[in-house]
Amino acid sequence: MDENISRNSAQLCGVLAAAPEFSHSGRGESFYTFPVEVSRLSGAKDRVNVIARDELLESVELNQGEKIFISGELRSFNNKSGEGAKLVITVFAKEISLCDSEDINEVHLIGTLCKTPNLRTTPMGRDICDLMLAVNRRYGRSDYLPCITWGLKARRVSDWDTGTVVELYGRIQSRSYIKIVGGDAVEKTAFEVSVTEIDEFT
Repeated sequence: MDENISRNSAQLCGVLAAAPEFSHSGRGESFYTFPVEVSRLSGAKDRVNVIARDELLESVELNQGEKIFISGELRSFNNKSGEGAKLVITVFAKEISLCDSEDINEVHLIGTLCKTPNLRTTPMGRDICDLMLAVNRRYGRSDYLPCITWGLKARRVSDWDTGTVVELYGRIQSRSYIKIVGGDAVEKTAFEVSVTEIDEFT
């Protein structure tokens, strides 16, 4: 695959839902995280976690409740703390600015299916297929990104083999679910890419 092809891009325009908080340091840089709320056409809101370098945040004044535009990449990392989700999905910001446009939630990915697609049916009788996409980035690292397809697309991609290279477009979706922890029902949030277009990449 051509290394110059953009494999991973994400764009958001939504409301800054909370002030940036320190996340971690690495290679002499500090990183901060904050949530952005993006409305769907249905009126529901997806709360997407963003991470950004301190240097980038210093270039623009951000205030809670303002609309901001984020351009970057969808990233994943394994959470080994034992608290929260095991696979953490965030948008790594490369550009941040204020905006006054309609809400935007767009993802474009080119990657490899690293698990067998899982076709299932919802309680309402709708077909859904779960995919896990490995998207390469620099220095030999990869992001592992859960994706879902629906209906005819779900049935079509369910026949694809592990190792198939795909290109897809979609949006980042946050979804609440209940997990039993120590006998107690705990509400958790999962993040995935809800796919609007998907094809084998050639």
